[in-house]
Amino acid sequence: MIGSNDSNTSGLGTLETLTTTLIDSINGYRDAAEHAEGTRFQEIFRRNADERSRVVEELRAEITRLGGNAPDDGSFLGATHQRFLDLKAAITGRDDTAIVNEVERGEDYLKEKFELALKADIDPQARTVIERAYQSVRQGHDQISALKHGLEA
Repeated sequence: MIGSNDSNTSGLGTLETLTTTLIDSINGYRDAAEHAEGTRFQEIFRRNADERSRVVEELRAEITRLGGNAPDDGSFLGATHQRFLDLKAAITGRDDTAIVNEVERGEDYLKEKFELALKADIDPQARTVIERAYQSVRQGHDQISALKHGLEA
């Protein structure tokens, strides 16, 4: 479980994992904006990438406060997922519906990671930072979910 290996329950490992996952999200949003055909989708994806960048900076500051080294890039799995998204976009010919579906899948994963982190026994100040970040993640998740369901209607 996220946070179970944190020394003295500070939350450092949890924060590092969430930061790495958010960086993957930023990369995914930027890639989605690049491959989306509709300017409306491009704008939403870029705005969400910018918002995630802001949240990453908050998590990095908390990691530094706890004495850790904040991650600068995403995970290997995220990089692999990114390549798949690139391939899928190339094959599907920039199909906005497919891109939105893929982004929503990533949002589901990210939201779940934050929900697990909030169940961990961690430093109260770190928890507050994670809770604020989760509000942003949940808002982005709900926005993309509504966008996906709007396309299905």
